[in-house]
Amino acid sequence: MHNWLLVATGCISLVAVACTATSPEEAEIRSVRAASNAAIVAHDTASIGATLTEDYHVITSRNAESVGRSAMLKRFAADAPDVVYVRTPDVIQVFPEWNMASETGTWVGRWSDKGDLIELSGTYYAKWHRRDGQWLIRAEIFTPLACTGGPFCEKGPLK
Repeated sequence: MHNWLLVATGCISLVAVACTATSPEEAEIRSVRAASNAAIVAHDTASIGATLTEDYHVITSRNAESVGRSAMLKRFAADAPDVVYVRTPDVIQVFPEWNMASETGTWVGRWSDKGDLIELSGTYYAKWHRRDGQWLIRAEIFTPLACTGGPFCEKGPLK
């Protein structure tokens, strides 16, 4: 058995990955993403909200859409009590002149549903906007690529 020591380097992941920031802006975005992931694990809706713009948009893996920070926080509050979502950035590109950035990566969600452990995963895209000196998530789109664990996986998209 191997013992592993994980050291925080501005990235958070369920697996060890190489992570190097190429600019201060990218490092800040990776830090906010890590804070967002930690807030989701802690089910801390106030901290989740602190990473989103007020006009945040999301299209979930099942095609549910939410507009606005408050709508998204209601969705998180209604999730299963053991739900955990982790987004792992692969590429972050920054356009500092317009205070915008893009993030692409992989995500995984895990929760229990009627005794089954569900794991849903895929790719995502996030649009970031720097407002009042802080990088915030303006929009996210999640595409599922795998689902295991029970009848939930047979439901498919909402639309």
